Amino acid sequence: MSMPGIEAWLQSPSGRYLFEWECARMDLVVSDIFGFNAVQVGLSDFDFLRNNRMPSRIRCDLPGSANVGLFCDAWALPFATASIDLVVLPHVLEFSPHPHQVLREVERVLMPEGSVVVSGLNPFSLWGLRRYAARKGGDLPWKGQYLSVRRLKDWLALLGMEIQAGVFGCHAPPMKDEKWLRRFAFVDRAGARWWPFAGGAYVIQAVKRVQGMRLITPNWRDRRATAKALSPVVQKHHKESGKRE
Repeated sequence: MSMPGIEAWLQSPSGRYLFEWECARMDLVVSDIFGFNAVQVGLSDFDFLRNNRMPSRIRCDLPGSANVGLFCDAWALPFATASIDLVVLPHVLEFSPHPHQVLREVERVLMPEGSVVVSGLNPFSLWGLRRYAARKGGDLPWKGQYLSVRRLKDWLALLGMEIQAGVFGCHAPPMKDEKWLRRFAFVDRAGARWWPFAGGAYVIQAVKRVQGMRLITPNWRDRRATAKALSPVVQKHHKESGKRE
């Protein structure tokens, strides 16, 4: 979960390009997730829960991080089982030494039908090629273990979590110069239409499913049917009472 240097990179032209896209997508996703308790794990300098309306929102990170409500490891969350409605993982899995354990912990603390929102860098993209070129001695974010959406989907399925929504973005190459990023804006527009799966980044929402759970609602139809069945009897009783009088 510790990502020293990632905050500095996010201030670079390519970092801002990625961050602005992710913030916009995160805001849309978390705004429609309801409950009582929401947790953001990692990247505590940035508030990815700002658009969520749950009464309890907390950021978790390692000691020494800023704007942290709780210090902990991502693979050992100090929350009771089935107590959290939403967990946000911004680039935690690709930079964690124990990504499987992180997801297992998330599944443990999530309530049934709770959500996890994951952002990551796509290995099958221009950003993935940039990482491949810099994997020997590269700095963040190029030395992370990028996870494809397909692999992430398999990991989530093994834990009983189902992908609810997902989106790719950042199709332009990760240029160091903002001028060149603007020149490649047409790649972003074309990529979103013609090859969306090749975006440099993705945001995925998955829901924890529990087999055998069924939402029980009042059976209004049976109540109305019962009322109608009793109605003629009541009316008949009143008529007979009137005749006897």
